[in-house]
Order: sequence, then structure tokens, then C-alpha cells
Amino acid sequence: MNLAELAREAQAELESLQSLRRELHQIPEFGLDLKQTKARLLAEIEHLGQIVHGKTLDSMVLHIEGAQPGPTVLLRADMDALKVVEESGESFSSTNGFMHACGHDLHMAIGVGAARLLHRHRDKLRGNVDIWFQPGEEGHGGADVMIEEGALTAFAEKPIAAFGIHVFSTLDNGVFASRPGPLMASAGDMLVTFKGVGGHGSMPWLAKDPITPMLEAMNSIPALVTKHFSAFDPVIVNIGWVRAGDTATTNVVPSEASFGATVRTFSDANFKQIRVALEELMRTTAKAHDVDVDVVFTPSSFVVNNDKAAVARAEKLVVEAFGEDRYINMPQPIAGGEDFASILREVPGAFIFLGALADGESPETAQSNHSNKARFDDSVIGDGAALLAALAFDVLGE
Repeated sequence: MNLAELAREAQAELESLQSLRRELHQIPEFGLDLKQTKARLLAEIEHLGQIVHGKTLDSMVLHIEGAQPGPTVLLRADMDALKVVEESGESFSSTNGFMHACGHDLHMAIGVGAARLLHRHRDKLRGNVDIWFQPGEEGHGGADVMIEEGALTAFAEKPIAAFGIHVFSTLDNGVFASRPGPLMASAGDMLVTFKGVGGHGSMPWLAKDPITPMLEAMNSIPALVTKHFSAFDPVIVNIGWVRAGDTATTNVVPSEASFGATVRTFSDANFKQIRVALEELMRTTAKAHDVDVDVVFTPSSFVVNNDKAAVARAEKLVVEAFGEDRYINMPQPIAGGEDFASILREVPGAFIFLGALADGESPETAQSNHSNKARFDDSVIGDGAALLAALAFDVLGE
């Protein structure tokens, strides 16, 4: 089955898939516990193959067995939403304090669409397809938990290739984009607490002020990054919050001061090196001011490293079916994080972006993913589903 044929079939399913997406958009759930979302999806896929459920999280692996023996291909659709109060203006907006502001509702519909196509043509499948419906992508390590629980071998055989699609509200509608090698950054947090001795603001020499060393350390981070790391292998350290003292008073030296920063890298070497360098900076600054410091690095996603051959396969399918203007070779990666990286560390494959620019918007002014005003054009669901299915057919056809 080629992509053009599958895309035509998917268009016939589009109204149904859009309806499913909009229903899912109204019931967003957060993290690893997605009872409503899972139940709604289960009703759509339970007749399409065998299903293995997660042990400690609301995940599902749908196994579609081909008529002919062969290896397995993995396709991924993430399910969780963000803790964002929606102000998109859509008629099907969420009202429960969460929002599919990153397009995971479209991803689920794309996954269901791919499942329908693969099941319908399973007589042509020379192997099997496992479709992951994964919770907890938004910083909850859902992919890692599924891997730890054995999802890669849920049906005995580890997949030989893995593919995922991610929509973007600021990318031209219907355009696919990717690149071989690093596509997205490793992303994690650094949480720092300077611990001094509290006292009266009129006599700071009798206290140990934690704010001054914290500010000094924070101000030193940009120089640390630019002077010790190559601009051609980027490192990003951005402080997202700062806490110290109490706004109700100014005449108290607090005993603690803390801040949190996101740490993002594009190589394994820099992943390790920046953490060593940051911790050393925090500790030497604290020592110079005679205070203590706690430095914690939270679990991080890995770099999304696309397999060169898998990206070339996706590009070939898109260009042959839709034309060269529907595919972009990205010149550089983006600094967002994505736990599909954990799957790609186990199985070679590709992560592919899909433009879902809403009608009347422009890439320059549209609200981006994670904005509470982000809007996505769900007319792209059909082509996304068709590409995932076509990639599976193409790999298994070799």
C-alpha cells in the first residue's frame, strides 16, 4: 500500500477522525492517569487487534497482526494534556482546567486513523504493527515507564523500526518536516537551594544571606555556557523561577533562597558536562559566601536522534505522494524536548513534524504549541494517519 492510496482512504475517514479529536479535546487529562481518554480510545480500537494495557499507567499497545509473517514496526501516539486553562475560542474547548495545547488530541486521532488503515489492509502486511497510545509525554516519562514495563516486547518481538508524528500550530498546514540526527533536545530541570542563616535585615553581618550567592551564581550561568560550550553544539540553561524571603516584609534575611532552570542539550557529551559544570559553579559560589547549597537534577528526556535511513524513507514517501513542497529538510534541531527519544534509543526510527496551522493564521503570528490560545487545523489528521500507516507498510515490504 502506497501513501497516495492510503491518503485517499484516510480522507474518507476524516470527518470521523475529526469528530473523535474534538471529543478528546473536551476531556483532556494530565500525566499518567488518563481514565476517560483511555476508555474513549479503547472503544475505537478494541476491535482492531490485540491490546496490552499498562501495569501502572493508562497506556495501551494495540497489536495488528499481518496475514504474512514478518517483523514488527512501532507507531506512537501520545495522549496527555497540559495544565493550562484554555482560551482558544474553539467551540469544542476544554473547560476542566487542562488543555490539549500541544496537539496530542490530533496525535490520538492520527493513531486511530493509522490503526484503521492497517487493520483494513492487514492481508497485505508482511509482519506486525504495534501502536502505542502513551500517557505522560509532557514531562512525566511515560515512554520510559512503558519501556520499563515491557511494552517493547509486549507481543514477544521487539520492533525493528519506530515512527511518531507531532503537529505544530505554527508550521504551514499539511507540511511534513524532519531531519536526520538530532531533531529535539534533551530536556531536564536543575533545582538549586542556597541555605544560609536567617537574621534581621538591619544587621546582615550577623546572618548568612543566601540571596547574594544565589544571584551571583545565576548571573554566572550565561558566561559558563558561552565560554565553555561550542555554539555549534548548543547548550541552553534558562532560569524559570526564583524564590526567596516573604513579600510581606523586607527587614528579614531569609535562611533559604532557591531557583529552578531548564537545562537542554543536543549531545550526550554536553548532557554530562553541563551538569558537572553547573554543580561546580553552585558549590564554589556557596563556599565563597560560607553558605550551603543543594543541587538537584531531575530525570531528563534524551536527545531525539533520528535514524538517517528512516528519515529518508519518510521524505521519499511524502514527496512521491504529495510533492516536494510538502516536505521540509530542517537545517537545525529545535530545543523542545520529547520522550519519543527513549524509544529511539531502543529502536531506530524517525520523529516527524506535521504543520497544523489554523485557517486564517500565519506562521509568524499564530499562537504556538503550549499556548492556552493555540489552535490546530485538524484537516491534517488524514494525511498524518496515512503517513504512519505507509511507513509501516514500506518497512515491512522490504
